[in-house]
This record gives sequence, structure tokens and C-alpha cells, in this order.
Amino acid sequence: MIPFLDLKSINLAHRDELINAFTRVLDSGWYVLGNEVKQFEALFADYCNTDHCVGVSNGLDALHLILRAYDIGAGDEVIVPSNTYIATWLAATYAGATPVPVEPCIDTYNIDPSLIEAAITPRTKAIIAVHLYGQPADMDPIMAIAEKHGLKVIEDAAQAHGALYKGRKVGSLGHAAGFSFYPGKNLGAIGDAGAVTTNDALLADKVRVLVNYGSKVKYHNEVQGFNCRLDELQAALLSVKLPALDQETARRKEIAEKYNAAFQGLDLELPTVIDCSESAWHLYVVRTKNREQLQQDLAKNGVATLIHYPIPPHQQPAYSEFNDFSYPIAEQIHQQVLSLPMGPTMSDDDVASVIKAVLACLK
Repeated sequence: MIPFLDLKSINLAHRDELINAFTRVLDSGWYVLGNEVKQFEALFADYCNTDHCVGVSNGLDALHLILRAYDIGAGDEVIVPSNTYIATWLAATYAGATPVPVEPCIDTYNIDPSLIEAAITPRTKAIIAVHLYGQPADMDPIMAIAEKHGLKVIEDAAQAHGALYKGRKVGSLGHAAGFSFYPGKNLGAIGDAGAVTTNDALLADKVRVLVNYGSKVKYHNEVQGFNCRLDELQAALLSVKLPALDQETARRKEIAEKYNAAFQGLDLELPTVIDCSESAWHLYVVRTKNREQLQQDLAKNGVATLIHYPIPPHQQPAYSEFNDFSYPIAEQIHQQVLSLPMGPTMSDDDVASVIKAVLACLK
């Protein structure tokens, strides 16, 4: 069986360095908010071409803390894509704000900038632009709308480490960005981890206070904060893996190009990358009206697949207040998408096997 993602092989490629990093942290006797976190923050800020990076506990906390640091909360509205993982919506809810869904472009799966302005009200304070599946959202029109209306733009970059929009790194395109380093991400920790990137020094300072119980000085709590720190071990492990990220992204792109060439003419909607962007290819997502059948047939042919995502946020029990609303584009996407195997350690034989299986199932 070709696995959907082989995390073991991805991490074993760095085995000796990861063990050395673990040993270094263990021997240091310092496990929270130390030099390893500072080093990774500096490295990742440099990678994203931002002035600041603040390590946090996970991607959801990164988005939530940005909203909190911008004083967005009860009575405020945050525009979110109707087509996204639920964490994007939860960030607004955790801050006390109301998520306001806007439909995506059917071809890119990202929020449609042409629909955003109609969703803005006097209570709107921010737009969360998700770079879904590694494909950057169309940021220039989003930023123009935000500037016109005095709104903050927050990138949900959980799936897009290293992606480019008009030559600029994701994470540097909005007012701030939230990253996830969940193990399955393109830059994955060995556990949960996340980060906030920004060029806003005041925001970065506020996030640093919020992640550590609202405290700059131990036992002196300036605000009601949280315990959302990135720990020393995960920071050290991420520092090991970061230098390989661009090379691994290049391999993902090679695989995507092979899939694209092989699947032309099939009854599949293939991924669309807008001309000014370079996707991080976190996922290779196709769309078909016969998803369940294709998924079953591929499994029989030795290829594992996943669905990202089967149920849109507005249809989840967690957001029952939205259950009677209709977002037909998001609903269509969630009913039809299927993710094929994608990972930097896939061999050419693995890729060929996936292609052979897809062709066998659809021709």
C-alpha cells in the first residue's frame, strides 16, 4: 500500500540530527522559553522574511492569539472562508468574535476576494485568509479591501510553509500570520507546535505576553493570558528540519507536476495554481463527483487517500447556529475533494504506482 503520507521516513531522514538536538535539550536542563525557542524564532522569521516570529503551542493558538493581541473579541466579526478546516473558525470563536463565512473560488478553493466586501459590516475587524492545501490566497485584492475598510488581515498559513505569492513568502503578506507545525505539515514537529509571524513589533510583543500567562516578568501578570508556549524540544527539532524545507517543497512540486501531466483528460478536476503563486503542495487535491467510488477503487489498487475535508464548518454540530445556512460552493467542494499521496520522501516508483492506479480506476 502506498501510504498517504509517510511521516516516519520524513523524520528518519533527519534522524541523527534530531537525536543530537534532543540530547542537547535534555542535557541543558532548560525546557521552556530558552535559547532553542529564541533560535528557532530567529530562523523562521528570517525564512519568512518577517521582522518577528513568536513560537506558540499550535496553529489554532497562533490565530487565536493574533486576534486577542489585536483586541478583537466580543461584538466583533471576523471574515473567514466557508471552505476551510474548522480551526480557522474556532480561532474567531475563542477570541469571542463571530465568524462570518465567505465562499471560495471553486478553482483555487481559497476565499473569493470579490465576495469579501459584501460581507463587511460596522462590526467587522479582520479577515482571515487561508492558504488552503498550500496554495496562497490572492492577497493583493484582499489587502486592498482591508486597507479601504481599516481591517486587519491574518494569514492562516498552517498548510503553506514556503509558498510564494508574487515572489514573497507566505507569512509576510498580511498584518500577521499563524503557522502550524503539526507533524503532518510540510514543516512538522514531533508533536504539536506553531508560530506567529509579523512585521508588527507591538503585536509580537503582545503575543509574547499572552502566550506566557500574560507575563513578561515571572509572577507579574499584566493581562489575563494563556499557557500557549512553544517548548524547547519542539523548537530544537524544528530548527533541524527547517533547512531542508525548500528542497522538500521542490520534491513535492515535482510530484505534483507528474500527477498533472498524467491526469490530463481524465474525469477529474485538477489543482489550479494562480499565475502569480508557487504552491507549497501540502496536499494534492482532486475533485470528482464519484469520490467514494474512486477512493474505494484506489484502496483496492494499493493507494491510500484522505478527504480534506468531508464536512464544512457551517454543517458541523459545533456550529449548529450556522447549520441552516447554505454555502453551496463550499458544500460542493467538501463533497467532491480527494487528496492523493503527497510527500517529499515518495520515490519515483511510488509516484508511478499512484499514477498507474488512478489511470486504471478512471480509464
